[in-house]
Amino acid sequence: MQRVPAPWTPAGKSSGRRTGIRAVALSAVGCVALAACSSASASKGSGGSADGKAGAAAKSAQIAITPGGEGSAVAVDRIVTVQAGSGKLTSVKVTADGPGALAGALSKDKGTWTSSAKLAPGVTYRVEAQAIGADGKQRSKSATFTTAEPSKDQTFVGEYFPDMGTTVGVAMPVSIVFNKPIHDKAAIERRLKVTSSPAVEGAWSWMKNRDRRDRIDFRPKAFWKPGTDITLRMSLDGVDAGGVYGTQNRVVTFRIGAAVTSTVDVVKKTLTVFKDGKKVRTLPVSTGKKGFETWNGTMVVLSKVPTIRMNSRTVGIFGPEAYDLGSVKWDVQLTPSGTYVHAAPWNAGKFGRINGSHGCIGMSTADAKWFYGQVGLGDPVTVIKSKDTVAVNNGYGDWNVDWTNWQQGSALK
Repeated sequence: MQRVPAPWTPAGKSSGRRTGIRAVALSAVGCVALAACSSASASKGSGGSADGKAGAAAKSAQIAITPGGEGSAVAVDRIVTVQAGSGKLTSVKVTADGPGALAGALSKDKGTWTSSAKLAPGVTYRVEAQAIGADGKQRSKSATFTTAEPSKDQTFVGEYFPDMGTTVGVAMPVSIVFNKPIHDKAAIERRLKVTSSPAVEGAWSWMKNRDRRDRIDFRPKAFWKPGTDITLRMSLDGVDAGGVYGTQNRVVTFRIGAAVTSTVDVVKKTLTVFKDGKKVRTLPVSTGKKGFETWNGTMVVLSKVPTIRMNSRTVGIFGPEAYDLGSVKWDVQLTPSGTYVHAAPWNAGKFGRINGSHGCIGMSTADAKWFYGQVGLGDPVTVIKSKDTVAVNNGYGDWNVDWTNWQQGSALK
């Protein structure tokens, strides 16, 4: 996003030159009068006025801000200082969109304020200062300056899900995966906000994505209600995440659709679909055989494709169990590790009777096509009575973490 420094107007011209001319004229008059008047009288008259003005100036607060209004970009290693001259500072605020307030502290005599936090790159800062002089009069001054743009290796972005304007299922979390390591997770979390209508109790939780990138998800305590409108606000522009700086400000809205949930019973070998709490249909299936058991727990639909090639090498299966199926129909993806609900006509005699897959949930072509048409992104599929529970970062396994532990994943706890 292009940043334009706030306009800076030089201070008005000083009236000192005119005052100086007038003083010279008065001095000349004093010289003429010196011939007719005593020297003591002349000295008292000429010195009293200047001393009075100097005294008044000494008592007035003179605020100086550094940096303040430079034409060129300010280096991020600069320190911001505000000085009150002979006065005392009563208020200093240094703010910027994105990073927010810049921390700093007053000296013991309240004559100087010095920043204690780093400046963010590519940001326009606004300085507002107030002071009181020995004359009891308040003075104020403001200034703006813009820091130099960061280099590419100093910035980060977050890839967010779901996309803007989409309608998703009741189990869809808000998920953000970052392209750089996030060392100050609390700084990032403070600048993320999720609101919904109707309002829900929800929380952020940090984890490592499967590719080891930092990731943070937001989920409600229970599934979203159908018809909920959700807004994600990312105010990350200029935020210091521990040596890297954000470059994003985003407002993302999406909506929750109908409550389509599915339960797979690996013992009964069935998949039952519910819509808005009412059972729609139960399908005979074949899940993972011994050694390749289907993940237990709740998974969330990640994508759908009508046809896909399934090669066991991509999921680490070699040797006698290897396979390469060039045209698998009606594929509903549940995990990045390769769990799908799909048509498996080669297992036609096993549906409802024998678990014979390598971890996927297979069914007849007709049933798979029907299921494909019922579910969408964000719909939950819960497997029961199986073995190992799906990992929280293997897709959206967020729902397999109990609420108390999920909240503990926040960097603000």
